[in-house]
Amino acid sequence: MRALIGAVFGTFVLTAGAAWANDPPVWRPVVESEQVVYRYRPADNGASPMWCHGSTCVVRIGDDVWATGLETIPNAKPLNNCRWTLWQRRAGEWKQVYRDEQHRTREPSPLVGFPDGRLLVSANPTLAPPDAYSGPARPEIYVFSTSHPANPPRRIQPPWNGNPDFTEHSYRTFVADAHRGDWMIFQNIGYTHAEWAFVGADGSKAAGRLVWPFGSEYEEPKPIRVCYPTVMLKDRRVYFLGVSDIVEPNKKWRAFKKKLTGRDWDYDFRRLFFTWSDDIAKGKFHPWIEIASREKTAGHVLPCDLWGDDRDRVHLLWIEDALDERLREAFFPNERQSHALHYAIARQGKVIHRRTLLLAEEGGAQERPTWARFQVLPEGRLGVVYYVTGRDAKGHSVHENRFVEISSDGEPGVAVRIPLKHPMQTFFTATVRAGSLPSRYLDLLGTSSEPRHAIRYARVRLEP
Repeated sequence: MRALIGAVFGTFVLTAGAAWANDPPVWRPVVESEQVVYRYRPADNGASPMWCHGSTCVVRIGDDVWATGLETIPNAKPLNNCRWTLWQRRAGEWKQVYRDEQHRTREPSPLVGFPDGRLLVSANPTLAPPDAYSGPARPEIYVFSTSHPANPPRRIQPPWNGNPDFTEHSYRTFVADAHRGDWMIFQNIGYTHAEWAFVGADGSKAAGRLVWPFGSEYEEPKPIRVCYPTVMLKDRRVYFLGVSDIVEPNKKWRAFKKKLTGRDWDYDFRRLFFTWSDDIAKGKFHPWIEIASREKTAGHVLPCDLWGDDRDRVHLLWIEDALDERLREAFFPNERQSHALHYAIARQGKVIHRRTLLLAEEGGAQERPTWARFQVLPEGRLGVVYYVTGRDAKGHSVHENRFVEISSDGEPGVAVRIPLKHPMQTFFTATVRAGSLPSRYLDLLGTSSEPRHAIRYARVRLEP
């Protein structure tokens, strides 16, 4: 693993200044609509309507927008105390068109859509009895026709290899290739691997296992479970970016945290891993590469998004918090906290460009990034939508969404504020990774500070 780290961090970095032939373009975001789609009651089961953030719960097909929701079942016992719903936005109004009345589940249900009108929803109904805390689950795909949304959906099983031991903790990722009409799903099995299944529009199928990287450098060597991934399927190539999610491997830190929390466990989210497949039909992935790490100071890493362009490059987006402030005084008192939105370009397993898009640090700027997604624009242009909180250089409070275009060479242009009345702190987008087409319109689905426990929608037109 250390060899992999050295290989990545020793790569050549493009210099700034050669990106824009002229002045960077300045975009003007125009907010066309802000709406509450639905309200929910917290399920207290460890998940939430935004829990599957590596995938998406909103897609655009033609003039209509589709979204899945999560509803807490009254008097049902956690963990499997939710059901999923399907919503359609037509002529500016949201309407619920489906509600799963037959099954219980824990997590939200991501979806994908295709220009031909197919809409697929990933569900993970539990097989456990109502009084059980947890138990086995049966992944399913619900296939809707957007031209006849009132018709009952067709239910299909992903073509897994054998009968994997799925549970309500799926950590699943659902992606689609709109150009080809293919789709793919990943679903975790414990702390060892993810099962994956691929279905092509031509009827071809493939399935296999993605085995996690191994942490031989830990005090107790173990597999490094990778969770909350962002995945892209393009021309049967697959790109996968996720974060470590294991019980605290540092024994001294784990003991210290137990004194604070009273728990025997505390999970680490501080190593960012990437892998890819040149042709998923062959079922092979390249060795894992570590893109970023905050291992030395017990920091935090959040994978945000990725996108594979037409030049065989993969654009990566993530957020880093430098350290766990609970541990600083006892273990690394001289370290300084920072919060950063990072961007990188990788090609064939090597990082060829890195850039910090926004940085907040002690003694300096305090505009803190907490959430971000790519927006793929027409003509292969790329933008970033992100949320910022904190205080600006004059000490004024900042709570806003921003947009910035990234040049073909990976350099950021001019960041502009999106004038939402209710800025979204966490959000999904109608991403190309779920079959939506590149667009100068932002379809955002997420949460804001007001109202609480509500999922909002915003449509934003990007004018150059």
